[in-house]
Amino acid sequence: MSRWPARKPSGRISYVDGSYLRHGEAGVHVEDRGLQLGDSIYEVCRIADGRFLDEEEHLDRMERSLREIEMAVPMGRNALKLVMTETARRNGVREGLLYIQVTRGALRRDHPIPADPPKPTLIVTVHPFDIVALERRRAGGIAVVTAPDERWARCDIKSTQLLANLLAKTAARRAGANEVWLLDRDGFVTEGASTTAWIVDAGGRLVTRALSHAILPGVTRRIVLEIAAAAQIPFVERPFTPQEAAGAREAFLTAASGAAIPVVSLDGRKIGDGKPGPLTRRIAELYAAH
Repeated sequence: MSRWPARKPSGRISYVDGSYLRHGEAGVHVEDRGLQLGDSIYEVCRIADGRFLDEEEHLDRMERSLREIEMAVPMGRNALKLVMTETARRNGVREGLLYIQVTRGALRRDHPIPADPPKPTLIVTVHPFDIVALERRRAGGIAVVTAPDERWARCDIKSTQLLANLLAKTAARRAGANEVWLLDRDGFVTEGASTTAWIVDAGGRLVTRALSHAILPGVTRRIVLEIAAAAQIPFVERPFTPQEAAGAREAFLTAASGAAIPVVSLDGRKIGDGKPGPLTRRIAELYAAH
């Protein structure tokens, strides 16, 4: 949780395989498996006041994704933390998002996992974060629409294969919504295209889908459940339908980019009174204190 001093950057800098490069000059080999086959994973960590939030938990999840696809870690954890800190420092970013991408490296195109793989490719980039926009969404809430979940069957792996997500998110934006809740074959909400979905049911309980291959094990999701338990806020992990969500007391989203972002409408129908609810605000306060 160490902080780095503010500095004026000379230009955007990215890290690729041992080198800090001007962002416009950074790149990977044309036969990198991440580019050719989507053989890669990623992780994202929030930067707030010059430090990483939930850094260990995000690195735990990154290593889990790598294990699930039989890919080596690109470097030791302490060394990676130094790279993360230095990349953020060189960019002068104290409020933002840091992205880590790990690919299986470059070699002749062939589908199976290679028996003798090269060293993984490691890419680290930093993006400034729009705090004003986040606070606007927290204050007024956001609109969400639903769409069929057309992603692959291992959404618990944080793969860079996000084509289905981006198509769903694009359709949502064109419909005037901020996010899309994806529906499984039985009509239950799995999660958002880039967020975890929550409702507050008629009994005042937090409801979110249980972990499985169908959803990403969100770091912020886990922390919200922990702080809810500590605050004696009742919760249950189970599926819910859009119909139940539309009739819920409240709804919200969580992600590394923000905890407890209120959802005030779903498919054009108001949730609750169409305003951010009290339990959503309390979760946001508890997370900020955490």
